Amino acid sequence: MISLLVVIAEILIFSAVALMTVTGMREVERLLEQRRRLGGDAMGGQMRSTPLMAKRDTDNAILKWVQASTSISDDNERKKLRQSLMMAGFDSPSAVVWYVIFRFSLALLLPAVFILLQFFSAKPATGMSSVLWPMALCGLGLLVPSRALSSLASSRQAQLEIEFPDALDLMVVCVEAGLSLDAAFVRVGQEIGESHPRISGEFDRVSEQLRAGRARADALRGMVDRTGVNAIRSFVALLIQTEMLGSGVAQTLRTYSSELRQTRFIRAEEKAMRIPVLMTIPLVVCILPVIVTALLLPALAPLRLIRSRRTAASAAP
Repeated sequence: MISLLVVIAEILIFSAVALMTVTGMREVERLLEQRRRLGGDAMGGQMRSTPLMAKRDTDNAILKWVQASTSISDDNERKKLRQSLMMAGFDSPSAVVWYVIFRFSLALLLPAVFILLQFFSAKPATGMSSVLWPMALCGLGLLVPSRALSSLASSRQAQLEIEFPDALDLMVVCVEAGLSLDAAFVRVGQEIGESHPRISGEFDRVSEQLRAGRARADALRGMVDRTGVNAIRSFVALLIQTEMLGSGVAQTLRTYSSELRQTRFIRAEEKAMRIPVLMTIPLVVCILPVIVTALLLPALAPLRLIRSRRTAASAAP
């Protein structure tokens, strides 16, 4: 028993150290990537002439080998996986490779832990169970990361849909007060950082790219790729079209804000109208049987009394 606890403790310590190492590497890589987006690395007192803001490849030799020897070597598969990771909030250039490493590591680690525990178990698995359990754990290790990624992306999109209308209203106020569109992104991102952190991070990202010299249309399309929210997609298309036609930004944003508020009201009404239908299920399953039982009990009491009297009469000599 003591040896089993020691093995479990070693596995937990190794997992904690590996997680801290990966987290530290990601944080350092994020800081370096942010510095590159803001202008590049300094070399001999001069800045590099080639901008690194659009660079999406990894420089590590091991990560390159993983990328070339797995399914993400295909450009289409890598783009799809990168899109899913960006929607979930992972926008690092090496996020795709780290996801593949984590997925296959989990698929190998779970069966290895199961096999290791069998050596210390009083009743180890035998026969087909000793083969089926590792295979099931391997499949679980491959399936769980994708399901978790989809869940994170859906949760982030739902939060962005909730936070975006408030940010849009504040942007309308800033633009109508005389700020430019670029300055409005900066101001709104600063004001709603605590209450709406996700949309604030997206606005800060757009403002950083604009300050780095990226075109406004490309920066806005990048926000659409990272979020995948229909409201933000319509907002970006509206801004790009307004810029191309030379229309007034303030009036356009106010009209779209009013339409978005009306859409939210209609969606809330739709959810409210679904409540009576959803309440029917617990009403029929939980409340209706209790009411029927309470109504039938008074009618069943005389029958039980008559039956008891008959039983007593038949038992008498």
